[in-house]
Amino acid sequence: MTSNDQYVLQILREHAVVSEEQIQKAMEAPGNPDASVVDKLLESGVLTESEVLATLAGQFGMELMSLKGVDITPEIRDMVPVDIARRYKVVPVFKTGDTLTVALSDPLDFDTLDTLRYVLKCNIEGVIAPREEIRVILDRFYAAESSVESMIDQIGDSTVDVAMTAKEDLIQEADTTESDAPIIKLVSLVILEAFRNRASDIHLEPMEKRFRVRYRIDGVLHEVDSPPKRLQPAILSRVKIMAGMKISEKRIPQDGRIQVNIMGRELDLRVSSIPANHGESIVMRILDKQNLALGLPKLGFFSDDQQTFEHLIGLSDGILLVTGPTGSGKTTTLYACLSHINRSDRKIITVEDPVEYQLSGINQVQVREDIGMTFAAALRSILRQAPNIVMIGEIRDRETANIATEASLTGHLVFSTLHTNDAPSAVTRLLDIGVKPFLVASSVRAVMAQRLVRNICENCKEPYEPTDADLRLLGAAGKQSSEVHLSRGRGCNKCALTGYHGRKGIFEIFLITDEIQRMIFQKVTSFELRARAREMGMRTLREDGQRKAAAGITTLDEVMRVTMGDQD
Repeated sequence: MTSNDQYVLQILREHAVVSEEQIQKAMEAPGNPDASVVDKLLESGVLTESEVLATLAGQFGMELMSLKGVDITPEIRDMVPVDIARRYKVVPVFKTGDTLTVALSDPLDFDTLDTLRYVLKCNIEGVIAPREEIRVILDRFYAAESSVESMIDQIGDSTVDVAMTAKEDLIQEADTTESDAPIIKLVSLVILEAFRNRASDIHLEPMEKRFRVRYRIDGVLHEVDSPPKRLQPAILSRVKIMAGMKISEKRIPQDGRIQVNIMGRELDLRVSSIPANHGESIVMRILDKQNLALGLPKLGFFSDDQQTFEHLIGLSDGILLVTGPTGSGKTTTLYACLSHINRSDRKIITVEDPVEYQLSGINQVQVREDIGMTFAAALRSILRQAPNIVMIGEIRDRETANIATEASLTGHLVFSTLHTNDAPSAVTRLLDIGVKPFLVASSVRAVMAQRLVRNICENCKEPYEPTDADLRLLGAAGKQSSEVHLSRGRGCNKCALTGYHGRKGIFEIFLITDEIQRMIFQKVTSFELRARAREMGMRTLREDGQRKAAAGITTLDEVMRVTMGDQD
């Protein structure tokens, strides 16, 4: 029994609402072991919710209010964003002066009121209302015809046999019929809400005592309302069926794919499952072709960097590498390059694992290592197709790297990616793989490292006076704060109170000049390459980020977050 349960029972005893004998009987009653004693008393009919709420409201000096027939205006409703209302299960009722009154069902939930005061930036007062009335209002005013709560209510305590459910198309028109199984609708809702919130990934994570659902939005994970732990096996099985995985196999990692249509938008979900301590952890990556920014300006280049980059991708041969960790936008950048130089007089072939987006006019090859169609094998074959431009999804081994360098030296322009933290380290990585120094120096034309930073929300963007720490980060310590103009997002409904909306890239372009070639021949360290490149004018990731913070595109906090490993 938690301390909150004990406190509530003590109050109910003191007000003679329930006896010690009734409490003891409820504690010994069989049923759900996770249910609180108060819940058992309510289920058995010993107490009613109105009795409990009235007693607690009197104890804490709060008003007990019925929401039936209450007229909540759109202006009041819009003061609390939908995700906040659903997350904390509160309903805005009315506003007096600068104080907003919200209804909640748990008078002991002091943290919620404090959080709302902080998030909404106004005074908050709470009134107590029955849980069911709050749910009805949330469903009515916050597009809850497909809410998690209403779907869960349809699912009984009996086991849901999802394993026998036929594999059908999901979310034909973003809605489902009443005859559909609640689990199917619940999984549909998780995907639909992720799409509405611009999420790039959905994380289904079994914890010890709960089943956590998180969306990655603009590169940052946000936890959302999660289904009960008891629904975990059914939900995971449903996702695995949809992805074409073996639901009986829970000991090894699996990969799958789901194709869905949401509101006329074709989405491709790449599904990965891996065994964890408390069940299989599943991640669904959402690929939305219509959200692919294929124009170079949309990537976030400033004019000088874009001019340099356009020159590089216009070369007739050589290798251009894009580096960065997973999720830094490398593939999107390569697609933008191909789209920019895709003309009828050029033959372009890609080798990818997987083919994430279909590009018109480009031949795309899917790697399948299970049948021997590796990067190296595919690359050897496509070179006999006489392409002008080749894109390799990733250089992973010596064989692929050698073929790529040889292709670049025989008149092909090669694009590819590497997993390194900065641009100069890509040279060291190729040497470590086993590529000869003279091949690296002769074939690689440039390496570009990149990261993604969140854009300041244009809807709530506001200027602020930089602190001394901000000035030091900008390298403007000698300037007055009034001379430096920085911005940040205040937080609004459009950006879910984060202050950010969308992302842009920050870049570090490392050009392989004649002097850098000589240094590669001499096998100098990446540290020496980086130092010399900076002397020759290379901007680091952090420096490019600082330029974009000064231009009001992002914030210094965001730049520091993604460039913590940047060496100055």
